This record gives sequence, structure tokens and C-alpha cells, in this order.
Amino acid sequence: MTSRPAEIASGPPLRWSALSATGRRVLLDLLVHGPRSRIRIAERLGLSRASLTRVARELVDGGLVLPGDMLASASRGRPAEELHLRPGAAHFVGVKVTAERVYAVVTDLAATVVDELEIALASPAEGEVVDAIVEATRTLGARHGTMSALGVGLAADVLRREGEPLVASSPLLGWSAPVPLARLLAARVGMPVTIANDVHALTAAHHWFGSGVDHRSVVVYGVGAGIGCGVVIDDELVQGSHGRSGRVGHTRIARTGRLCTNGHPDCVHSFVSMPAIEANAGVAPGDYASALERARVADGREREAFASAAYALGAAVAETVNLLDPELVSLMGEGLDMLDLAPAAFDDGLVEHLEQVPRASVRIDRPQFAFGLYARGAAATAIRELLSV
Repeated sequence: MTSRPAEIASGPPLRWSALSATGRRVLLDLLVHGPRSRIRIAERLGLSRASLTRVARELVDGGLVLPGDMLASASRGRPAEELHLRPGAAHFVGVKVTAERVYAVVTDLAATVVDELEIALASPAEGEVVDAIVEATRTLGARHGTMSALGVGLAADVLRREGEPLVASSPLLGWSAPVPLARLLAARVGMPVTIANDVHALTAAHHWFGSGVDHRSVVVYGVGAGIGCGVVIDDELVQGSHGRSGRVGHTRIARTGRLCTNGHPDCVHSFVSMPAIEANAGVAPGDYASALERARVADGREREAFASAAYALGAAVAETVNLLDPELVSLMGEGLDMLDLAPAAFDDGLVEHLEQVPRASVRIDRPQFAFGLYARGAAATAIRELLSV
């Protein structure tokens, strides 16, 4: 990328900076749980009716909420009025960064994707990535108007130092020194910027908008070029003191696969990632499609590569269940063909590694997945940040 895109002068709408803490709580309740009567919201959040009346007026006047239908009351008195979120009241940019491309989406306040685009990277160097994100944000802003915030997800350790989010390291992008990515972007896009590990961002969105809704403890596995997991405990996303929570790739397995980057021939990373499957199947790097095609039609080295991957993933999930005992484990990502080719191997790995936990008590689902969900997850982290109290 030879030229720098034009700077973005727009900032967040004033209603966000003026929104009270209670207003954020009410808006969050409507966002996650849908339309509710004022009485129900007051009961859930422990608010008096007078307080909720003031907050409802604040949200309606700010254009974030609409009063809705009048619900008949079971007892005598005035009917209860529902409050409805106005999804189109605000828009957010979400970005997923890989070593080759930047994937960007626009979502509304309910995290529904309304637009998307991709920009190729000449290299994953810091400056190239920043320029591409600014270009994507500028392009999407020109289409949809003022954005409330920007969220960025990438395969990296993200931590806060004196309140500032830093990308501590990203082996996938070749970044080894801390990068103040949020500060670099905020100076150019003129809006709040949130940075998150990509699987953590995916988990945050799944907890609010996917099958993780109404579960206080959820583990989400992201499987593709690598493997990682995001953890929600007591309704809070766990990021860890160094931004490294969810590392599950080096649990040892009683099989032999390709050498991982740490030199292990027998850890989860040796089997589960798409590059590991390619190596164990004997196909060229990047030729995952050929390995998958061959495994579907015949037994052999390719089928065994997928079976070993399924077994290793089952073992990794079991260790997470042993440690955290979550209500739900969700398996997501573009590299889960192993579950279709070798479901029994996954169950073998799971059952053999569970510690005094009956298989029937472990709830596992596999939600529908598209790669753009990573970018949507980044937008969801920006929404969460704005609504945090």
C-alpha cells in the first residue's frame, strides 16, 4: 500500500458520552434479551419505577429506544409498555486481521451485519495493517455515515498497560514487540477503538448474540489456521492478566503428528490446525482442500489426519471441561471438517480425557459459522466496551 488513506474526521455521537450508567445497563438488557416491559426491566435490574421512567425517557430522547406495544396487565392498573431497541440508531465497524487480508463489516446496534468488504495486505507489517484498517473504515463510513466505534480482532495477545490496550505479540503477523494499535488507529479514525484477540471477540459476540445467550459460563473454540478458545465465567469474558487466556494447543496427545512451532510432535497443535492436517495428510502447505477431498472418498493417510485432529480436539475440550465445568462448549471455525469425517474419534478423545465427568453432562454445540463472524465479533467487543459500566 503506497499511499495513506484520507483521515476520518467523524466522532461518536454525543448520546454515547452523555448516556448514564443506568441507561447503559437498560440498553444492554434490551440488546441481549430483546423487547421487555418496563416493569420486567425494573425487576431484573433492581430499579424503581421512577428511575426506569427517567432512564427510558433518556434512551427514547437519545434515539436508541422506541416505546412499543402496550401489554395487558394480569392485575388491575395501567398496561405495561414494552421498550424496543432501535438497531439502526448506531453503526459499528468490526475488523478481523489475518496475515494476508483485512476483513471488515458494519453492524447495527444489535450486531447484525449490514455491509462488508475485504482489503488485501501487501504484508502484515504494522503500518500496512493500520493503513488497511483506516481505508476499510473510511470506505464503510462513506457508505453508512458516522460510526460509533471500531473493534479490531487479531490472533494476538492483547493486554492493558496503564489502561491502554496493547498488542503484546502476534506470531501470525510477525509482531514480537508491543504495538499500541488502538492509539494508532484512534488518532486517525476519530472514534473509540477496541482491540481484542480474535477468538475472544468471537466468544464475546457468541455470548450475547449466539447460542451462548442466557448461559453464564461458556467456552468457545475457534479452529482454523490455529486453535484457541475464549472463556466466559459468571457472564464475564476472561482475558487473563497478560491477554493469554484460552491457550490450549500444547496439551500432549498419545499420537505422533507434525512438529509444532515449539518442537512437539504430539501436542494438540500437531494435529488440529489446518496446516497440521495438511502436513499429516501429506499434501502441500495451503492445499487443505485436496486433503479434505481425498479423505472424503477413501481411507488412508488423509482420513487418518482428520481422525487424529478430531481426537486431539476432543481431548482439548475435555481438559477445558475438567478445569472450568462450563454450561456450554461451542465449536466454531473454518477448520472443523474433522467433526464430519471422524465424529467417533472426537468422542473417543473427549471421553478418554474427561476426569470423572459423564459424557452426557457435557453440552457441546456447533453453531453455523462463516469467517465474517470474526469481524462481527470485533464489532461486538466495541459495543460491549461502549455499554460497560
